[in-house]
Amino acid sequence: MFRSVLIANRGEIAARIIRTLKRLGIEAIGIASDSDRFTLPMRMADRVMRLGPGGVAETYLNIDAIITACHESGAQAVHPGYGFLSENAAFAERLAAEGLHFIGPKPAHIRAFGLKHAAREIAMSRGVPLLPGSGLLDNAEQALSEAARISYPVMLKSTAGGGGIGMQLCHNPDELRQRFANVGRLASGNFGDSRLYLERFVSAARHIEVQIFGDGNGGVIVLGERDCSLQRRNQKVVEETPAPNLPQPLREKLRNAALALGKAVKYESAGTVEFVYDARAGEAYFLEVNTRLQVEHPVTEEVSASTLWNGWSVNQPVNSCCPRKIL
Repeated sequence: MFRSVLIANRGEIAARIIRTLKRLGIEAIGIASDSDRFTLPMRMADRVMRLGPGGVAETYLNIDAIITACHESGAQAVHPGYGFLSENAAFAERLAAEGLHFIGPKPAHIRAFGLKHAAREIAMSRGVPLLPGSGLLDNAEQALSEAARISYPVMLKSTAGGGGIGMQLCHNPDELRQRFANVGRLASGNFGDSRLYLERFVSAARHIEVQIFGDGNGGVIVLGERDCSLQRRNQKVVEETPAPNLPQPLREKLRNAALALGKAVKYESAGTVEFVYDARAGEAYFLEVNTRLQVEHPVTEEVSASTLWNGWSVNQPVNSCCPRKIL
């Protein structure tokens, strides 16, 4: 058990982490830019390390500043929360080199699932069903050829990043040709990686995500699934668990697929395996893995926390209620 943990984040997730650390009797060390120094999470923390003035790049994404804060505060570990540096493998490796523990997946897991085309390859190797799609695309002409094979409409997607950024629906060759360069530039600007691929678009789709936790030694459990189909501009608005009106055989299939993926890499820490469910065809397909705690985690906590506190391994939510979170 750590004696002190530094939270490399701000806002709601920092407050939740601080609350949990205090319940466990662990010193909670916050970091704050000058504009955040009087926020609620920083007032909750046992100690706060100042990051100084500036925007996100100069503060919460400044790895050197965070490392310095760790050493000056005597923190033993860092919890990244979500966003910011939570899926930055180089940050996790830097912490290890500095003798600090990263409370999250191993760098190898972040890299294995961080690029969607690589995650598709892992899923394929484990027999997890995939949407018809392409590999990485060299140019627009190759994209047009692959789209003709897959059949329209298709989603043109960035292999890096997330949050609905770097995705464009293309109904025909003209749209695909026009959007290819733009999506590549958007992906490069946001994620530093312009590589793209295609997937068949599912119009009558539901978005189902399975929450997993792994111990890093091959032990993986499933903590139910969440339905996040209600979205605006590819951003989740409402999360609900258990996913309503989902056939039980399909529910088990998704959970087993998520377990297989986690066990394939001996996954460590929290992760979310996302699927798209074609309601008309009654089939579900792998989308991606988020190697971090998600914004939606409180929904799962509402139905599984009491079981975890009692030290039980669970494969489904504790009760049949349907907690929702409006994001």
